[in-house]
Amino acid sequence: MSAFTGARARLGFGLVGPRRGRQTIPLDQLAPLALPVGDDGVVIGVDAQGRPAVLGINRPDPYDVTLIGGLWTAQVLALRAAATGARIVVETGRGQAWTALAHAAGGGQPCVTLHDVGRVPPQGPSAGSPVVVVRDCGMRPPRGRVVSAPWQSVLTLLPYLSPVAPRLMEKSSLVGVQRVSPDEAAQIGRILHLPDAETQALSTLADGVTLWCSARDRQFVMTQATDGETGLLGGARRMD
Repeated sequence: MSAFTGARARLGFGLVGPRRGRQTIPLDQLAPLALPVGDDGVVIGVDAQGRPAVLGINRPDPYDVTLIGGLWTAQVLALRAAATGARIVVETGRGQAWTALAHAAGGGQPCVTLHDVGRVPPQGPSAGSPVVVVRDCGMRPPRGRVVSAPWQSVLTLLPYLSPVAPRLMEKSSLVGVQRVSPDEAAQIGRILHLPDAETQALSTLADGVTLWCSARDRQFVMTQATDGETGLLGGARRMD
């Protein structure tokens, strides 16, 4: 399964029935018919062509995500994952930064829970109750007690490139990178085997823009907040 849900044409044929004239459409008219939202997708923003970028984060297999970026983006992702029905578990040393989000999410239902670092209990994820664990544990997050599992994804937020970042990036199925220093960009480019142009772009990205990289895909995505998200979290920002 790809990290991102995109436009893929699939042709299926059923039982042979009465012969009818075939309905055809020019190839250049197919793109507007694409449905960019998957069955477990979180719309994380728009790509360079303005098309929705959708991340499938609720999965039947373990899924690790590393985001080198800002708290704002991690919180938008958490809110949108909660809207798909996932339970959001936040492991953090700055609970006050997540309290308003936890109270606002779920319309009064306890879909976002906060835990001190190292104190996340087993969650019992299932297909009917998927879990997203957000680890907001600073530059050197300790190894988590609760790890990725079927129907339980783990998103680790790193504010900058740290000594533990290469290990986390190499084991992650998906890596997101927001604006970093030129030196950090060069290191990240080597780790992720990025082309020179993308490596250089990492030090100039606007607030809210993330380069998402999986084993097969790379995509610059602009995350645009809804009015409700802006009212709760403020505008897009890289620094907290």
